[in-house]
Amino acid sequence: MKDILQLLKEGNKPSLLAAIVNTIIATLKGVAFFFTGNVAMFAETMHSLGDAANQYFVFIGSALSKKAPTPKFPNGFGRVVNLVCLGAVIVVAIMSYEAIKEGWHHILNPTESSGFLINLSVLGIAIILEFVVLYKAGKEILHEVGIDKGGLAPITTSFKHLNKAKPPTKLVFMEDLVATLGGVLAFIAVLIAHFFGLLAAEGIASILIGLMMFYVVGKIFMENARGAIGETDEEMLDHIAHIVAADDDVKDIQRLEVVKEGEFLHVEVVLEVAPSHTVAYVDDIRDRLMKIILNQKGVQDVIISFDEDDGVRTWTESNKINMNDNSSKFPE
Repeated sequence: MKDILQLLKEGNKPSLLAAIVNTIIATLKGVAFFFTGNVAMFAETMHSLGDAANQYFVFIGSALSKKAPTPKFPNGFGRVVNLVCLGAVIVVAIMSYEAIKEGWHHILNPTESSGFLINLSVLGIAIILEFVVLYKAGKEILHEVGIDKGGLAPITTSFKHLNKAKPPTKLVFMEDLVATLGGVLAFIAVLIAHFFGLLAAEGIASILIGLMMFYVVGKIFMENARGAIGETDEEMLDHIAHIVAADDDVKDIQRLEVVKEGEFLHVEVVLEVAPSHTVAYVDDIRDRLMKIILNQKGVQDVIISFDEDDGVRTWTESNKINMNDNSSKFPE
């Protein structure tokens, strides 16, 4: 039990915060829909329910991914977070379908909803809460890439660094971005339906919200599918290749892999060294390079193997990064 609690403490905090907030929001929206029958509110309820369930799953998955490797699973559990995200988006897809279906039904058979002020009040509260979560997720993205900025930077700058964020943080940011925009759409639809009598506006808003949710489903599914299979971090691969190749004792790089394992990186490299080196000397080379590579951001484990130099160049300049463009991004 202690081990489980310890793992949960290491779970992705933005996911947990988003899950709790979306549970509160879904409850408020569900009560509002029950009393008013507003179809845009129904779509928003489905959206918040999907987000809450999704983010609870992601939080648990991110915690389990921190579990230490075992003899049965020597590569660790890093990809669990990708598998959980894949399962979680199915929930969002179902909610997206329901929102679109209900919206289409409302366009064909528009009905006037009641509780104008209730709808606006609940949607207003939801928009504020979703924006707070979005801001905190943006701040976490900047923290993960080593940027310390306040103000509107967590919202405006996060998009530039979104691809470098951890899978759970990225998912929370995207979901709450759509949730915030969806809340604004629903708010506008309620105003249009009330003041201009265009009852179909609520149905159109429901469909648009559902389509935005499907966009998140598609993007998150593809990214986590690659992660579950085992995707190379090309930027870090080039960086580590430069570090290793710059060592005076390394004659060539026979093979180098930098694979994403959930939130972490697994590095495996085969190096060629002079055949005259003793085992003790080669072991010193291993220790030196191991320390440097493990010091790189996100690297969790490293396997270094050696072979004698065969005189044939395997790793060419095209495999390496231009240090003038990239060296400032990583510590050596």
